Amino acid sequence: MDPIAPPLLVLDLDGTLVDTAGDLIGTLNTLLAEEGLAPLHRSDAGAVIGAGARAMLTRAFARNAVALDEARLERLFGRFLPLYASRIADESRPYPGAIAALDRFRDAGWRLAICTNKPEGLARQLLEALDLTARFAAICGGDTFPEKKPAPPHLLGTIERAGGVAGRAVMVGDSATDVAAARNAAVPVVAVTFGYSDGPVAELGPDAVVDRFDELADAVARLGIAAV
Repeated sequence: MDPIAPPLLVLDLDGTLVDTAGDLIGTLNTLLAEEGLAPLHRSDAGAVIGAGARAMLTRAFARNAVALDEARLERLFGRFLPLYASRIADESRPYPGAIAALDRFRDAGWRLAICTNKPEGLARQLLEALDLTARFAAICGGDTFPEKKPAPPHLLGTIERAGGVAGRAVMVGDSATDVAAARNAAVPVVAVTFGYSDGPVAELGPDAVVDRFDELADAVARLGIAAV
């Protein structure tokens, strides 16, 4: 472990830092309508969001009993990106208490980073629209590295870009993908209950679970990385 490396908090984006369900589901529903299929509801967020846009499209169409072949998936993916970009922060907002929590970690000497399966360009566009970009030492998306979460190089690469080390990093996420990424990278993980998991996050085996952002600092402190 590098004793000079600052502690690093790595956050997932959709369903962890920012509630993006309204804009993501709205974009999916535009595509579903164009294909003559039934819309999704916000309650479907946990079943479709979390593994990147292609997986989200596959899951959304599967809920209409439609299996996408590779060509159709790529066509829909190409349509999804500009549609979503055009409304990326119409409804999306940071979760309650998120900004105060980020400030608390920053003031205690932590660096902050984003590790999301959302394409990096869209992640940056969203964070810029919400005036959050400058808070993060690294913003890494699903296309930043050759592999994405839960593959360990995505999380480990994010940590490296942020100037941290795995031994002084903590992952915060809302899904099985986030917990698996942290486990695969040997990084402790805190799961939030308010995101888009399709089941109880406690059953995923995280090191800690929080219901609100104002619980995060104490949960991380109990992991023994650094005092907050």
